[in-house]
Amino acid sequence: MKTDLTDTTSSKINKALVLGRRAIGTPAVGMVLTLVIVTDEENAYDALKAANEASREHPSRTLVVIKRVSRSPRDRSKARLDAEVRLGADASTGETVVLRLYGEVGDHAQSVVLPLLLPDAPVVVWWPVNSPTDPAKDPLGALAQRRVTDTYAAEQPIQELTARADAYTPGDTDLSWTRITPWRSMLAAALDQVVCEVTSAEVEGEEFNPSVELLAMWLAERLKVPVRRSKSAGPGLTSVRMETNAGPIVLDRPDGSLATLSIQGQPDRAVALKRRETAELIAEELRRLDPDDTYATALKFGLERLDEEASTTAPEVAAEPVTEPAPDAKPAAKKAPAKKAAAK
Repeated sequence: MKTDLTDTTSSKINKALVLGRRAIGTPAVGMVLTLVIVTDEENAYDALKAANEASREHPSRTLVVIKRVSRSPRDRSKARLDAEVRLGADASTGETVVLRLYGEVGDHAQSVVLPLLLPDAPVVVWWPVNSPTDPAKDPLGALAQRRVTDTYAAEQPIQELTARADAYTPGDTDLSWTRITPWRSMLAAALDQVVCEVTSAEVEGEEFNPSVELLAMWLAERLKVPVRRSKSAGPGLTSVRMETNAGPIVLDRPDGSLATLSIQGQPDRAVALKRRETAELIAEELRRLDPDDTYATALKFGLERLDEEASTTAPEVAAEPVTEPAPDAKPAAKKAPAKKAAAK
């Protein structure tokens, strides 16, 4: 059931929701949370489709906030709110309200959304694209217990990840972190099978993928070992290698669906490690509405510390050939100053 409202108000939208529930025979509200999606017209369809699929596990009222930019200056000066109310089969197991904000009302989206929130229910705000630098200080983000962003969709994902660390507030999370949940589970399970001590690790993935950085920071923070990052053609994360005193542990996924877990002294095992859709990622984030302390710890570890550890471990590898006799005088003359510098 769909109801279109033009130049409307939040009060009229609430009335349309009540009348719509009565019309389809479900007057009671059986939803567990309010999911607010802040996006543009281009990405609204995909975001709403993912939210509807996730609502099968988490029945919710979904509010899609779309700020429209008018073409002419005259239209920009006019404030207008259009809404599309979807109930029943058109909204999966919950309720959906698509809000299109024109003119100055776009600067006060929180005033439109606040009367539409479910009473005494948690609020989650999700920015599929164009997320604010500090989600907790955003007017809509301030209404929520959980704020979901996606640094992978940013123009400069790695710089965006650093900004997330600087502005982190309990309740923030990112889909780039959610994407590595199966990797973290598999690596933790692999270490439980072997009594060993990890000495170093390497994470391989496509360039400009913040999930690679987050997984590297998580490993470095949890294992207290240097972690090196390397680039691959993708898709996404492709390999993690942990060097231990009992032999290497390798989790390799070259095709984005099936991975191979290799442990020294054990046969290789095929592991289902498929790249997940956005609906699965959102559903996972909606399962827990408390702050994710593990994400916060990994995020605050800092990309700078990864670079510092890589730079401190590099000279040790390069200094080993210095002890070997040089074949002629010229190479020895070049290596001598490096040895003295290292001694200093």
